[in-house]
Amino acid sequence: MATEHPPRSMNLLAGVLAWFLPGLGHIAIGQRRRGMLVMSGAGVLILCGLLIGGVDCVDRRNDRLWFMAQALNGPVIFGIDLIRENVTISQKIDWAKDPIGDKFTAGDEETRRALRRIGISHVNEIGTLFIALCGLMNLAVVLDAAFPIQRPAMERRRAEDPA
Repeated sequence: MATEHPPRSMNLLAGVLAWFLPGLGHIAIGQRRRGMLVMSGAGVLILCGLLIGGVDCVDRRNDRLWFMAQALNGPVIFGIDLIRENVTISQKIDWAKDPIGDKFTAGDEETRRALRRIGISHVNEIGTLFIALCGLMNLAVVLDAAFPIQRPAMERRRAEDPA
């Protein structure tokens, strides 16, 4: 049997807050526990992605498609990308043609220090994936906060049973 749900109303402020900081939209509409769970989950995914892949796993210039998914996490991702631009070399290196490869193999310490900050291979990809998956999860969170389901029966049960 299908039950009739009242039509969903759009809460634009909650949707924007959920994009700005994952979980904040749910806190704004009164779902504090749910918002804190979302916030902690998103924080763990982003932190693990950065710890695994380094700051280079958020790269607007070289990984544009991945960055689109990561940008769904809000302004924190743009801040990480800004840090990455100031810390790492932002272009891909062609070791065969680029003199930076010769400097690296010759033992130039400044070049070696710069290249140590670039994530490499599968480790970088896993960090990128963690943060992109968090962004896609946050898209669902934004939609859930912007279009909350009104559940009067559930609210009544919670009021009757405070345990």
